[in-house]
Amino acid sequence: MSGFVSFVSAGPGDPELLTVKGAARLCEADVVLYDDLAAGPVLDLARAGANLVAVGKRAGRPSSRQQHVSRLLVDYAATGARVVRLKSGDAGIFGRLEEEIEAVHAAGIGYEIVPGVTSASVAAAQAGIPLTRRQTSRRVQFITGADVSGGLPADMNWSALADPEATTVVYMGRRTFPALAAKLIAQGLAPTTPALLAESLGHPEQRIVRTTIAGLAELLADAGTATAASVILFGALAPGHG
Repeated sequence: MSGFVSFVSAGPGDPELLTVKGAARLCEADVVLYDDLAAGPVLDLARAGANLVAVGKRAGRPSSRQQHVSRLLVDYAATGARVVRLKSGDAGIFGRLEEEIEAVHAAGIGYEIVPGVTSASVAAAQAGIPLTRRQTSRRVQFITGADVSGGLPADMNWSALADPEATTVVYMGRRTFPALAAKLIAQGLAPTTPALLAESLGHPEQRIVRTTIAGLAELLADAGTATAASVILFGALAPGHG
């Protein structure tokens, strides 16, 4: 007997930003495997009696191994359970979704992907700005600021990232942004290029910091270790009124 897996994107944590389809899948699930950043009020939508299993990964903290998470998905679904894999943001953007899909597919288990609101969109909305600007920012690029070791990836397209007419969104880049900014400035991007740091999106402690790439690099270099989830935007950003 084989169950079914729904990969549900939880958004940044505010349950009002969860899709109607995502909420329905939570209400129907027998088992919910959830990330740290997808915990909290969103889990209140799970049906009474559902088995809630924490499988989150956070930088610098003890975390579930990816192989273990994939094994749990297969094992629970093999019992005939309706399984929700609840991922923060949009599961398809730096969410290691592919590895879990491959495990489920290899086991012959059916699945679906329920998209959601990524933190880039929420950060821009909370700052009162668009991600694109007519004639001045016609391209948006999403990058990760950390490789498997936690350091700044060495194989970036630096000329593309230093394009002043693009909006660039950096996920998992808080610790490496000072090094990233130095590379960008060396590539010719002006130190005064607008930058925005958004922390704890969708939570009461949410914080938006507007500055420049040089200013943000200095701020983060002095900030030390932080546990708040964050996303960084820089480039041709609108001034904003939020």
